[in-house]
Amino acid sequence: MFMSIINNSSSELRQMIADYMENGFLENIIDMFKYDNSLYSLVGELMTDERVRVRLGMSALVETLKEEDPENIYSAIVNIVPLLGHNEPVIRGDAAYLLGIIGHEESIPLLEKTAGDDTNAEVRLIAKEAIEEIRNQF
Repeated sequence: MFMSIINNSSSELRQMIADYMENGFLENIIDMFKYDNSLYSLVGELMTDERVRVRLGMSALVETLKEEDPENIYSAIVNIVPLLGHNEPVIRGDAAYLLGIIGHEESIPLLEKTAGDDTNAEVRLIAKEAIEEIRNQF
C-alpha cells in the first residue's frame, strides 16, 4: 500500500509539472527542480508527454538548469538515455538533443550508436550535433 501511495503521488506530481509547463510556468518549475533535485528523475517521463508545449518546455528547463543547477543536471541522464530507443523518432531526437545540452562525455558512445544506427535521418543528425556540442564543451 505504501508503494501505491508513493507511485500515486509521483504520478500526480508529474501531471502537475506537465500542466504547469503547458501553461507557461517555466520559472516555477525551475525553482521546484532547484529546491528538490529528486525531480530530475521525472525528466524522461515528461519528455514523452503528448503535448508539444510540455516537451519544448522540458528542453528549456534542461537548458536553464544546465546553467543554474549544474551539479544536479547530470542526474537526469539516466532517465533520458532510454528514450534513445523510443518508438517515436521525435522523442528519440529530443532525447539526443537533451543529452547534447547536458554535455556529459559518457553520453557520447550512446549518441554515436544513435547517429549510426537510427532509422530516422533527422534523429541521426540531431545525435551527431549533440556529439559535437559535447565535444566543444571540453
